[in-house]
Amino acid sequence: MRIGRYPVRWHIVLLTLWTAVWFVVAERHAAVSWHYLRQGEQLLFGQASGGGLALYANHPDLQIGPVSFLVAGLFAPFPADVGEKLADAFMSGLGLYMLVLVGRAAADHNRGTGLNHRRLQQRVLIAGAAFIPMWVEVSVRFAHLDDVLALFFTTLALRALVRGQATAVGVFLALAVDSKPWAVGFLPLLLALPRPTRLRASAWTFGLVAVAWLPFYLTHLETLHAARFTIPNQPASSLRWFGVGDPATPWWDRPTQMALGIALGALAVRRNRWPAVVFLAADARILLDPSVYTYYNASVLLGTLIWDSIGQRRLVPWVSWIALISLYGSALLVPSDSTRGLIRLAFCIGSAAYVLFWPQRAPRGGRGRRSLPAQRSLRGRGEGSPAGGTDPRGAVL
Repeated sequence: MRIGRYPVRWHIVLLTLWTAVWFVVAERHAAVSWHYLRQGEQLLFGQASGGGLALYANHPDLQIGPVSFLVAGLFAPFPADVGEKLADAFMSGLGLYMLVLVGRAAADHNRGTGLNHRRLQQRVLIAGAAFIPMWVEVSVRFAHLDDVLALFFTTLALRALVRGQATAVGVFLALAVDSKPWAVGFLPLLLALPRPTRLRASAWTFGLVAVAWLPFYLTHLETLHAARFTIPNQPASSLRWFGVGDPATPWWDRPTQMALGIALGALAVRRNRWPAVVFLAADARILLDPSVYTYYNASVLLGTLIWDSIGQRRLVPWVSWIALISLYGSALLVPSDSTRGLIRLAFCIGSAAYVLFWPQRAPRGGRGRRSLPAQRSLRGRGEGSPAGGTDPRGAVL
């Protein structure tokens, strides 16, 4: 079936309907945190006192990157309620587009391996069905535009990585960090690039991060204090199982989160499992975070979606559903704070061990150990033509 020149992808239609159902459910209690974005946008553009380049020095509670405030400004001309609804719809739409991007990345990455695109569509459908509830949680119920943009730009970086576009990888990862600082954990994706292009991509990343953040630090040294902002150490946090009983964020916690995420991601790339980078960084975040907000799980579900679509070839993406049941299901159904913290701890450690060390079946044709540019080179010479019932155009979505 086609609409004009474009084929109808039924799994995307079903996921769109699934998103609409969750959107309607979440919209009744939506935009819990949208006021932070509105406040930050007004401060950044000087519409409120104490803003401008002094924004983070005077408001360390706004742990949101400047790019997020810039995007939030797109909705400022509308009446408050209308702008909020438009932002919710915009962020929900980004989630659907991310599903398309991941599917296309999976199709391109596995081209020439005998991948069956119909099976890949089914895999994206099943994993996407687990991803959507958590995406609506972060984009509609909490309206965390900063987290949404960090994950969206990271998905664009992943798509560029598969296509061998090194500069784009660097730019998109910088925009992710400039949207939300914890996206630093996704930077090991740079290591998946071949060495001749890795330096260029890294220069773009660190250069754009410096352009976005240094003006705040150089003009107001008090901005450094924003990194010390703390939140309550909730009883359901996994930190409790490490014996951390501090009432608020320990001084070492945030640096350790980022270091652990980067270290696990680098190990994944070294073991030729770069599709696990987002998953592992998200694991590190929720494992060591003093808070247990359900919207944190969106980063984990994006990680499992990428892993289930690109990192393995089983028809049933059971990792995504285990993540949804373990993290979101326990938050809804398990009354004990301590038990929820233990479930979170077990999931993070178990899933990280699985994606890093569980034996993986090599793709047909021995392509599993080739670098990404090598794959593109083979495709350019016609050596990677699809087989085994794949779409001859190589487009899954």
